[in-house]
Amino acid sequence: MSTLKNTSILCSALTCVLPTVEVAGETPNAQRPNIIFILADDLGYMDVCAFAHRVTGTPVDSMFFETPHIDRLVEEGMAFSNAYVCPLSSPTRSSLLTGKYAARLGFTTAMPARDTWYMLNEKPPHPGYAHDAISHEDDIRIEQALINGKSNSAIPAGLAWDEGRKEVVLPEAMEGYHTAFIGKWHVGGFGAEGYQPGDRGFDEVPAYFDAGGSAHFGWRGGWNDRSKRRYPKMPQQEWKIGDAGAESGESYLTDDLTQKALNYIDRRVAADDGPFFLYFCEFAVHTPIQAKPEDIEYFSNKPTRGWNRQSDPVYAGLVRGLDNSVGKILDKLEEAGIEENTLVVFLSDNGGIDGKITPHDLITNNSPYIGGKATLFEGGVKSPLVFRWKGHIEGGTWDDRSLIDASDLFPTLLEFAGIDPTPYYTEQQIDGRSFYSLFQQQKGKKRETFSRDTLYWHYPFNVIYNNPVDGLPLTPHSAVRVGDMKLIYDWHGRLYLFDMAKDPYETHNLAARRAKDTRRLFGILVQWLDRNVEARYLPVKNPDYDKSKESRKETPYVDLIEVWRSGGDVVEAATIPDMSQLVIR
Repeated sequence: MSTLKNTSILCSALTCVLPTVEVAGETPNAQRPNIIFILADDLGYMDVCAFAHRVTGTPVDSMFFETPHIDRLVEEGMAFSNAYVCPLSSPTRSSLLTGKYAARLGFTTAMPARDTWYMLNEKPPHPGYAHDAISHEDDIRIEQALINGKSNSAIPAGLAWDEGRKEVVLPEAMEGYHTAFIGKWHVGGFGAEGYQPGDRGFDEVPAYFDAGGSAHFGWRGGWNDRSKRRYPKMPQQEWKIGDAGAESGESYLTDDLTQKALNYIDRRVAADDGPFFLYFCEFAVHTPIQAKPEDIEYFSNKPTRGWNRQSDPVYAGLVRGLDNSVGKILDKLEEAGIEENTLVVFLSDNGGIDGKITPHDLITNNSPYIGGKATLFEGGVKSPLVFRWKGHIEGGTWDDRSLIDASDLFPTLLEFAGIDPTPYYTEQQIDGRSFYSLFQQQKGKKRETFSRDTLYWHYPFNVIYNNPVDGLPLTPHSAVRVGDMKLIYDWHGRLYLFDMAKDPYETHNLAARRAKDTRRLFGILVQWLDRNVEARYLPVKNPDYDKSKESRKETPYVDLIEVWRSGGDVVEAATIPDMSQLVIR
């Protein structure tokens, strides 16, 4: 079983009082629950029918996609209207595993396998990190005022390459739990030895792949690749990119991984030797968009095809496969008689791949939210989050008030596991804060609220995905939300300010009208970047930039941080886009 490996944060067995679960007015439950955390990949907020119904009021049977099993989680648990993640998968995964903002760890984007200093067996330039990608650039053929920042690809594990850096990850902190990982890892340096799930506290790893995406049919060969062809100087004997595990008899990836999850649950029930933590990272619904033929046929002929501009039957089939996976997990818990001692958490790692802003056709549509994966608008960072513990968490409840960040899951799950997260706030300096109190309810008292009021995001890349404002490739963005006010800073020189309580779909840019708030939030954001994000993870000016060739004719490049540092007025210097004139909505 997993134990804390960083002894400096171990509580004394004699003095550490572990919290007990007390929800829905019940007496304390001394038995710690099993925890199953299901992380979907690229699933949009509006892809889940229960969440889409919450937003639009549309009956579920009038929608195109079908998610009855995820909807069941909502019916039997607590759903969160304002749960946020990063705009790309690796950053979100690093955040929820460590309890820290991804940019603090250098995780600024998600990448396919890239050359890193580690894989080239070279010492990085100072300052640098062995697992930083050498470069990450899309094929953008218009003038760019900024050069992309760097991105880390591996959570530091305390090895020689880490030069003293070590992040405690969630399974390492789950003292007394048997832990297992299945599916997409994508935080291990693309197969770096010592950074894979089996190296990071997971007792059992039935199958994993340390990459951003996978074929949904015929994937086994790629997962089992042990060659050194790509990196001839790689400082390890074989590539640790993945392991497809035992044959399950299933030809579709989602079904195969689900069967492995079911088998794991069966083994833990048979062992009956304590609680388990299963971190199940699905590859659905990430590209390539592939679904089973019978599902494609079903959705091709569905009368509601086209609802909310969601019309791709292959993507709908991919969503159905994911939803069926959730259903099989829930059925297994009921069959095994452990659903009342098992907490199930469901989350997506970033916003949906909105077909209006990506190079892909169709895929999904995030309306009424704008943007999607890779953007810092709500369509890119808002995620469906559900906690379901039957008999302990009141079913059918929604939290519409609390701001939840991916980093908050680390301490929250520890509290559910009966582990005090307090030492991690100081020793590990995690950013996340436990929202465990939201699930506690005593007779005669109102449900508590969660006190977090500030969130940060950072994405320092020019990317081929289109900005809804002008329809041109995205430029680097950072953002902060304080209470109801959300500021997005486009490093090209644009500012957006939204009152999320009154304008959840970001239709009115208040940056000029509420200039005082804009200046205040901009200062908060810049100071946070200065304190928390190393310089190499920030975009820098392109010395070869030719403003005469700029495609954004009405948006001249302005270095607003330079304006701010010199005491200038960033509101006067910035371009303030009019959201009513969006090219893409």
